[in-house]
Amino acid sequence: MVRILQMIGSLNVGGSQTMILNLYRNIDRDKIQFDFVLDHPDERYFAADAEALGARIYSLPGFTGFNAHEVKKAWDAFLTEHPEYKVLHSHVRSYASLYLPVAKKHGLRTIIHSHNTSNGSGISSLVKQLMQKPLRDQADVLMACSREAGEWLFGKEACARDNYIFLPNAVDTRRFRLPESVREKYRAELGLTNKLVIGHVGRFQPAKNQSFLLDIFSLVHERRPDSALLFVGDGDLRAQCEEKAAALGLSDSVIFTGNRSDVPELLQAMDVFAFPSVWEGLPVTLIEAQAAGLPCYVSSNVSSDADVSPLFEHLPIDDAALWAEKLLNAAPRRDVTEYIVRAGFDARTSAEKMTELYLRLAGEE
Repeated sequence: MVRILQMIGSLNVGGSQTMILNLYRNIDRDKIQFDFVLDHPDERYFAADAEALGARIYSLPGFTGFNAHEVKKAWDAFLTEHPEYKVLHSHVRSYASLYLPVAKKHGLRTIIHSHNTSNGSGISSLVKQLMQKPLRDQADVLMACSREAGEWLFGKEACARDNYIFLPNAVDTRRFRLPESVREKYRAELGLTNKLVIGHVGRFQPAKNQSFLLDIFSLVHERRPDSALLFVGDGDLRAQCEEKAAALGLSDSVIFTGNRSDVPELLQAMDVFAFPSVWEGLPVTLIEAQAAGLPCYVSSNVSSDADVSPLFEHLPIDDAALWAEKLLNAAPRRDVTEYIVRAGFDARTSAEKMTELYLRLAGEE
């Protein structure tokens, strides 16, 4: 059995965390086990799930902008203490160029995985951009969740190399096919019976653009007073969105659930899914929403690689009236599992692919 070291930053709710836990649940754990390195050790929402699957969780210092030597020294000491690792899979890109050479020195094969298409803005984004450039030549395998995410981090030329791999953010489609009784139960518990329920799953951060979704919902609610907006997730901008909902007079019609472990069930309570992100890689929550049978209206800034079924439609980011019209006239839910599996977004298929890769990199084929 081979243990793969996953550098994930945190185990809080997020796209890369959801993706790697989906992979972990579906991989053959008699052959492959995951261990995790965190640089935010207090962010452990998924830690119990990971440990239940057999993972060990370690903490190492993150990069503050001034402690490059400390980061390298900590990784060197850690890998000296743990010679059992042969493969490092890094989902942190911003300062991976500091520790990938350390891993190489210790004989590890390395994977750098792009999950996004932006560093945000400001000075920190420029620093990240400079530090990320060497990654395309440092890692043994370049991996991305979408074409856009790959080209953004590695460049088009690097994405044409033999060591580049596209790995869809796959989901266990079985978890999202639930009986009608689950939908009825959750809608009743949330006070949503007989309502048009617009749903959204995501962290409250600038990229997710939940403030714009509130503007859209305000237009929807004018025409359908029996409508409700269900936000699943948490984050720095949640309080700001709660204040905006109150200012728009929508507090009674907008539900903020916070982080939840029962996302498949909550998706069943929704009628239509809205995702107006400013930037993204390939959000696993969009694959989950389609697996749950939800019509999905999605910002045109989101990768077209997430369009894996007839339920998906891109919309421009600057037309709230159009979004409202689409949400009000969404088609009924439908089962599109066949499309998701055919597109390669089933977690069991991805797990088989990654098992082969991990074993090959570890020299265990």
